[in-house]
Amino acid sequence: MDPLLRQKSPRRTFLSDCGMGFTGLALSTMLFRDGISKANAESGAWAPPTGQPLFQPKAKSVIWIFLSGGYSHLETFDPKPALNKFAGKTFDDTPFADPFKHPYHDARSRSVIQKKRDLYPEIMPLQIGFKKHGQSGIEVADWLPNIASCVDDLCVVRNMYTTDNDHAAENQIHTGRHKLDSIEPSIGSWVHYGLGSLNDNLPSFCVLGGPTRNNTRTSIDSNYLGPKHAGIPLKIGAASPLPYAKRGAAVLAEEQANQFELARELNGLAAVQYPEDDAIRARIKSYELAFNMQMAVPEALDLKKESVAIRESYGIESGSVTTTAGQRLLTARRLVERGVRFVQVFPSRYGYWDSHQKLKENHGKGCATIDKPVAGLIKDLKQRGLLDETLVVFCTEFGRTPGLETRSGKKDGRDHHPHGFSIFFAGAGVKKGHVYGATDELGFHALEPGHYITDIHATVLHLLGLDSRKLEVPGRKRLDIDHGNVMKGILA
Repeated sequence: MDPLLRQKSPRRTFLSDCGMGFTGLALSTMLFRDGISKANAESGAWAPPTGQPLFQPKAKSVIWIFLSGGYSHLETFDPKPALNKFAGKTFDDTPFADPFKHPYHDARSRSVIQKKRDLYPEIMPLQIGFKKHGQSGIEVADWLPNIASCVDDLCVVRNMYTTDNDHAAENQIHTGRHKLDSIEPSIGSWVHYGLGSLNDNLPSFCVLGGPTRNNTRTSIDSNYLGPKHAGIPLKIGAASPLPYAKRGAAVLAEEQANQFELARELNGLAAVQYPEDDAIRARIKSYELAFNMQMAVPEALDLKKESVAIRESYGIESGSVTTTAGQRLLTARRLVERGVRFVQVFPSRYGYWDSHQKLKENHGKGCATIDKPVAGLIKDLKQRGLLDETLVVFCTEFGRTPGLETRSGKKDGRDHHPHGFSIFFAGAGVKKGHVYGATDELGFHALEPGHYITDIHATVLHLLGLDSRKLEVPGRKRLDIDHGNVMKGILA
């Protein structure tokens, strides 16, 4: 229990709430969310978030689409004709400054080993063409014709950078911290911590298709915020979409209700004995939520309730390469429609976009798997009026090098590139048909104002009506870079 509640709540009242299955705790949470009850913020003492935005929000929910492995910004959203003009030459053979000697190079790259990553100075040409689309005339790679058809609803950011040049960057873009530093909670956990849920029968922070493997659990974890704020992975099409939450065939509903009631009472007694045990509090919350979710989750994940036309618009077709991504993205829409705050979607498996070789072949195939589903999501949200209250973030862990990777004799791929890459936003509170920021002529460095990945976090929180500096937990002082800066240039 936090110090504020211990000071303000009489012991008898607390014991009563425990004995009644934490009815008081659930009620107060709902009252906070509905704006009826407020914490003692005016007293000057620290108080946990109330579940209310700190100021008028633009968005209610977030769909965060993450492509694992690092897609090439140069073959998606940031065309660089100079790469074709100087193909086969080195950076020294161009009229442009050597990017390896720029101060940004070492500042924006940290290695987990003493030896720095190999440098590749031979310029590799673009592997796909680009065309201008929509009234905005934004250029998008020919591999992404469906996303290109949505370009007037997109806000493309071309000046992102990170500092991890290895695949721990998958965790970094979600937490803001390099592998060599202490771990911070993920962005989804901060949203859950700050706002809670709009639906008492569904998790506030849902995860589809991830974490991509055990060592990326950090990307959905809540760390010191406590386990109840961690992402909840859901399985689409499984007999039990929420692992370990399905009632056994031999157990009657009444029997299970009695079991949950007994568990609540026992956990409540344990909570009195160990009032500051986060694990116990999270267990109590999980039991209550799990009971409610047994009906709500399967209904939310039942894509058969959608029309054939909608399913086809997401590319959900038997045997299609778009089926997996389409199912996950359509489910994301169904979840935000039901009040889930943050849905983290992994359309592709771990490292799928890591094209060290055969970039043209691999990216061509990869784009075909996500192009129609992502466009389907944006168009579906828009026609339902949900794009006005939902923020879509489309991102990856880093870009790919302008130089040709020649490690082990390879001649057709690009290496990891933390120094500059592209993402896009769509929906609530962001400009439409807009390009923000740039990389240099070769697509190497993000130009000022370059945006570190926590600027994405700051922007997401801002659009939800939150300020990360006001969410800090006592004893857990965050670095300034952890908070990031709102990208004011993309705000509508």
